[in-house]
Amino acid sequence: MEDRKDSELKRFCSRNILIVLGFSSTLAVIALIAVGLTQNKPLPENVKYGIVLDAGSSHTSLYIYKWPAEKENDTGVVHQIEECKVKGPGISKYAQKLTEIGIYLTACMERARHVIPQSQHRDTPVYLGATAGMRLLRIENTPLADKVLTEVTKSLSSYPFNFQGARIITGQEEGAYGWITINYLLGKFTQKLRWLNLKPNRDHTQETYGALDLGGASTQITFVPQNNSIESPDNALRFRLYGKNYSVYTHSFLCYGKDQALMQKLAKDIQGTNGTLRDPCFHPGYTKVMNISDLYKSPCTKKFETTLQLHQFQIQGTGNYQQCQQSILQLFNNSYCPYSQCSFNGIFLPPLKGDFGAFSAFYYVMEFLNFTSLEETPSQEKVTATMENFCSQTWEELKINFGEVKEKYLSEYCFSGTYILSLLLNGYHFTADSWKHIHFMGKIRSSNVGWTLGYMLNLTNMIPAEQPLSTPLPHSTYVFLMVLFSLILVVVAIIGMFIFHKPSDFWKDRV
Repeated sequence: MEDRKDSELKRFCSRNILIVLGFSSTLAVIALIAVGLTQNKPLPENVKYGIVLDAGSSHTSLYIYKWPAEKENDTGVVHQIEECKVKGPGISKYAQKLTEIGIYLTACMERARHVIPQSQHRDTPVYLGATAGMRLLRIENTPLADKVLTEVTKSLSSYPFNFQGARIITGQEEGAYGWITINYLLGKFTQKLRWLNLKPNRDHTQETYGALDLGGASTQITFVPQNNSIESPDNALRFRLYGKNYSVYTHSFLCYGKDQALMQKLAKDIQGTNGTLRDPCFHPGYTKVMNISDLYKSPCTKKFETTLQLHQFQIQGTGNYQQCQQSILQLFNNSYCPYSQCSFNGIFLPPLKGDFGAFSAFYYVMEFLNFTSLEETPSQEKVTATMENFCSQTWEELKINFGEVKEKYLSEYCFSGTYILSLLLNGYHFTADSWKHIHFMGKIRSSNVGWTLGYMLNLTNMIPAEQPLSTPLPHSTYVFLMVLFSLILVVVAIIGMFIFHKPSDFWKDRV
């Protein structure tokens, strides 16, 4: 009788202990799943946006940038998500039609409205930087330049963004920000950006690229010189990016962009003619009539102005690369240098060092000439031979082969290509050997190469970093809870299996 009662008691206790163990294991599984899901759920995207308008001498482009609110080593990680080219010329050309500036910017600003989430509009800064075209207008007529910027400000302030101002940036800033852009996109400032396809062989040293920028009215050269030796304080800049200091050489040559260089050459060559200019920088069979007043209205050509008894003159192309180059070289004054070495016009230039990225018009002209589709930059000899052949082609032949290209651009590629070679080889003193280190770049990883991204990087340095969105539990707590609940499951499973298979051993000596 007593044995039967003991047996029933053991069975009752076994059932209840198994129920408790099953309940405990269920709770442990639920806890594991809950902690895992809570800790690993995706965090909401915490990003900011910015808009930069590049108001160049020949056109205006709008770029939209995006970056995480939390910064990396005090510099925002910024990338381009949209580009919009404003239809029409540069803003300096609107000096005599100020009321049209608002309409001029409308399409691209409306595009920005749609790309950037409405909830972010008020917090999105908008900056407009005007470059060499407006620098020239300011030299020519400061009040008029101010009126253009006032109209631009009025237009951009009417949009629901956080307008931060429209200003004329200096040539030094333009060069420096272009240098920042190239090196940021090539991953030279942080180890996180490992984009192998455009990195030099000695990339492990994290040496920066130099930057070569060519616009319509100015050109810039910027690089870190050997031993940081910069004899001219005006050409020295210092940056701190991603926790490292950089001492950079930069110079901007106003009036030496490709459009103003052409105007300089024409103003120089027209002197002493009877109204007809036989020009080797234009193709055989090409003719064009220009107004003398248009030639001399730029501050860049004032030094060549003479009292010509002409209102117009005609260009007749002769298409000769060597003669074109000789005419262009007369624009570079190498007669004096107050430093150990110079580029031209008495401007200090340290010895060239490392690889260089050449962008803007450098890239567009070389792209047309089919020099950018190759893995390596073609040799100086090959580029020269191609230019000689290209310039000698007749205008009619060229229009047949490149009928889709606007005639204005097509007619100037002979001059532009020759000018680029002259500037790089004779102005900046690249040699046949160092030429190999020039890389012509348009975009890197979907971001345009130019000064605007560097501008945003610099500006985000001034934006306070927000507290990062963190996971609900500290990592140590998360690990502890996962281990604890896992151990509970293991212990419960072992006890349950033991009771189920050998209940007599479990209850032995317990009753």
